[in-house]
Amino acid sequence: MYKLLRNILFLFPPESAHYFSMKTLTLVCKIPVFRKIITKQYRPASHTQRAPFKLPFKNIVGLGAGFDKNALYLTELETLGFGFVEIGTVTPLPQTGNDKPRLFRLKKDQALINRMGFNNDGVQVIAQRLKKWKIGQESITGDRLIVGGNIGKNKTTPNEEAWKDYDICFRELFDCVDYFVVNVSSPNTPGLRELQEKDSLKKIFLNLQQFNREQKNPKPLLLKIAPDLSWKQIDDVIDLAKEIKLEGLIVTNTTISRENLSEKSKLKSVKAGAGGLSGAPLKEKSTQVLKYIHEKSTGSLTLIASGGIFTADDAKEKLNAGASLLQVWTGFIYQGPSIVKNILKQI
Repeated sequence: MYKLLRNILFLFPPESAHYFSMKTLTLVCKIPVFRKIITKQYRPASHTQRAPFKLPFKNIVGLGAGFDKNALYLTELETLGFGFVEIGTVTPLPQTGNDKPRLFRLKKDQALINRMGFNNDGVQVIAQRLKKWKIGQESITGDRLIVGGNIGKNKTTPNEEAWKDYDICFRELFDCVDYFVVNVSSPNTPGLRELQEKDSLKKIFLNLQQFNREQKNPKPLLLKIAPDLSWKQIDDVIDLAKEIKLEGLIVTNTTISRENLSEKSKLKSVKAGAGGLSGAPLKEKSTQVLKYIHEKSTGSLTLIASGGIFTADDAKEKLNAGASLLQVWTGFIYQGPSIVKNILKQI
């Protein structure tokens, strides 16, 4: 059924199809009987609750940042069975993002290229939306949806002032989310990836950790890294994570590489231009980085795997490489709303 629906949606521009499908799901979920039907259809038959970061994840399959940037669809995504959802990337001030078109399908290789550019409503609006959602939250399953906050800097903020943007977002969202992810690895904000260097990261995280430790209930703080780092840079990240006591890493963000693409997709990627590649072609590289970090850190860091997860076999591969949690995104687009149920059924 979803394959037919996907073929229809794929006739339209990716960004338009995304908003149309989610707004339709929102309307359907407003009718209690339909929401119950959808929940029954897509909720995993059984799952074992996990507690990474001492948080009650109702299952290990979550939705990565970038899908629900503005925390508009949390109820709907919970209905589809996700154990956690990461909102954002959120910036201090609202941003329209890069010019359209900025999202492209590479259907032959089950991939996407995006150069969205941190388009979002700004941290104050999103914080208020999250507070309202938490007050009115009613989980059909009785389990609580874990929400992560992925934070970044505004495009116009110079890198030397970037730590201030992360600080603003951290403070504004502190009472609204369950964990935080610092995003310095998106390829779609000019100069952002330069902040992955050890000294820049240290400045950002030391400031956040200082505020975090002053709170009654500190929040888990994670870093999302690019798959394009050198092994030396990854070693620096591991050392820094241990030094400033990060709870974990998300491995990985999208890639600027165009390796592992078919010739047809390579031609399409040239036409699409710059942007981060996600999906099946990223799986092998992201798994290599995941395994390396797990072994190099001797399992001392909690790792969330992201990159090329479409099936239960993909999920098992990530878990065997050292992941504690999984995030899907492009796989959700191609596999459809049954992805969580199908993965959990077989692992």
